[in-house]
Amino acid sequence: MNVNEFTAEHGTTETAETFELENTYLLDIDVDGTIMAKAGSMVAYEGNLSFTGQVSAEGGITGFLKEAATGEGTPVMTIEGDGNVYLADQQKKVQLLELGSDEAITVNGEDILAFEDGVSFEIDTIDSLAGSFAGGLTNVFLQGPGQIAITTHGDPLVLSPPVSTDPSATVAWSGPDPSIEVNKNLSDMVGQESGERFQMEFSGSDGFVIVQPYEELA
Repeated sequence: MNVNEFTAEHGTTETAETFELENTYLLDIDVDGTIMAKAGSMVAYEGNLSFTGQVSAEGGITGFLKEAATGEGTPVMTIEGDGNVYLADQQKKVQLLELGSDEAITVNGEDILAFEDGVSFEIDTIDSLAGSFAGGLTNVFLQGPGQIAITTHGDPLVLSPPVSTDPSATVAWSGPDPSIEVNKNLSDMVGQESGERFQMEFSGSDGFVIVQPYEELA
């Protein structure tokens, strides 16, 4: 195709939505105020926007850090102003969800891309997984109303409890938090530590679990 055809096919789209997918991997956010996003996810922006990194795990939004035992972390940033920002994360697919005022979801900290300022959140770590993943597994509990964007390696699969999942492939869930089970026989069988040695056990019949065809934290 010629240059005009290329630019027309891959140009931005204009809609009235705050969160809009430009393609499978790129999220366009129409910022008018404040948006929270994963630090390092900005690939371009237009307008008058400022980006503030969160450098502490103490208090407020700065609590949203994946603190590993090594002291490393994956922080978020505050995006403020008036304009459009384009976000992506390692060519992962972007999934958009709209949370009602009575809806909530827990998301693996690796898989958060962005959420509206009106969405409340809490940070938690499954410390019982610390033996498998440095610092355990950090999750973000998000309570609506508002839009959120999460990412997945490949197309996600949504399952209904009761179900057991690999922590490395588990993206998000609604309903009660899972228990962690250890399969010692599997570890003995393979002769080394394995992601499948740990399972997240979702009991009951409420909610859903999102998994991806990729072991992200293995």
